[in-house]
Amino acid sequence: MPVNPDLQGRVYEPTPPYLVGREKIREFSAAVFSVNPLNFDVQAARAAGYDDLVAPPTFGVVVQERTLAQLLATPDADLDFSRVVHGEQRFSYSRPIVAGDELTATLTVASVKQLGGHSMVTSESSITDATGAHVVTAISTLVVRGDE
Repeated sequence: MPVNPDLQGRVYEPTPPYLVGREKIREFSAAVFSVNPLNFDVQAARAAGYDDLVAPPTFGVVVQERTLAQLLATPDADLDFSRVVHGEQRFSYSRPIVAGDELTATLTVASVKQLGGHSMVTSESSITDATGAHVVTAISTLVVRGDE
C-alpha cells in the first residue's frame, strides 16, 4: 500500500526540548570515528571560540529521530516501518551544535512521491535552540518499499 499522499505539507508539533550533553557528544563522536579534538576536549573547543564541546555534523540526527518517530506513529500515514529503507540524509546548519544546547525540532513532510511501486517520503526537521534561533535543518528521505 502506498504512503498516504495527504501527508505532504503536514507540520507536526515541536518535540520536547533535548538537552545536548558532553558525554552524548563524546559517545556519538566515537561512534562515527571522529578524531576532531573539538568533539572530545572542552579546552580545545573553548580555545576555538565555542562555549563547550562541538558535536559532529551528523549529530542533528539524534534530535531529528524524535520527529521521525512522530511521522512513523501517524495513524493515517500508511507507513509500514518494516518496509522502510533510509534513502538520503542532509543537514543545513546555521551554527554548530554544542554541549549545553537545548534543542527543539519541528517536522514538516516536504514531499510524498510514488516511484515505481515504492513511496518516497522527504521530511525536514527544523531544529532550533532555546531562544528559538535556527541551528540546523535535517532533511531525510525514507523509501517505503512497495508490495512484492
